[in-house]
Amino acid sequence: MDKKGYIYFMTNNLGNVLYIGVTNDLKRRITEHKEHRGSKFTKDYLCDKLVYFEVHPTIEKAIEREKQLKHFKREWKNQLVDKLNPTRRDLADEIILNPDV
Repeated sequence: MDKKGYIYFMTNNLGNVLYIGVTNDLKRRITEHKEHRGSKFTKDYLCDKLVYFEVHPTIEKAIEREKQLKHFKREWKNQLVDKLNPTRRDLADEIILNPDV
């Protein structure tokens, strides 16, 4: 059975940096970012706030979507975030505490 895939956006407290990531374990990955173990980029820019995510049926589909999103203009990425999360609240607790993710 294929494992789900996730794409996600992390930002810093100012909201002026946006990181796009992909993973097969969103809870683990978000925890790593929160502990500044996620990636050099997110550690350097203090991106530890989850503001957007998508669930995909397979990791391959998530990777495909991540590649697509990385070519989006910043304005388009912001529109995606605003649609799901207009207040830009940190969605991490909802993900970490949700047994279905």
